[in-house]
Amino acid sequence: MSKDNVDSVRLDSWVWAARFYKTRTLAKSMIEGGKVQYNGQRCKASRMVEVGATIRLTQGTDEKTIIVKGLSDKRLAAPLAQALYEETSESQTLRLERAELRKMNNLFAPHPDTKPDKKMRRQLLLLKSQQS
Repeated sequence: MSKDNVDSVRLDSWVWAARFYKTRTLAKSMIEGGKVQYNGQRCKASRMVEVGATIRLTQGTDEKTIIVKGLSDKRLAAPLAQALYEETSESQTLRLERAELRKMNNLFAPHPDTKPDKKMRRQLLLLKSQQS
């Protein structure tokens, strides 16, 4: 199921083509920073990707484990890019659990709708000084 009849593709190019990162430079920096692992090991951006390999990568706060299904060195449309890989079921459930935990955390630490005005800032400063 190789796209564009490509035999080998660099890891940074494949991760960019599969639309995990917006730019190839960002993909390369994430690989060099250890945010992308190839078959459970840290690797270089020039590593050649093979069909069937397992890649673990970090996108923001999410961590995904995927299996390579196809190769492409060109950035494709999103539906075509999603055909290049398959996310494992364990990865999907873990991501959903973490998303639920983040939502629950926001309930206990809500953010105000607006910035505090001058009067509210003075009240906050007074309250903080009394607690010290």
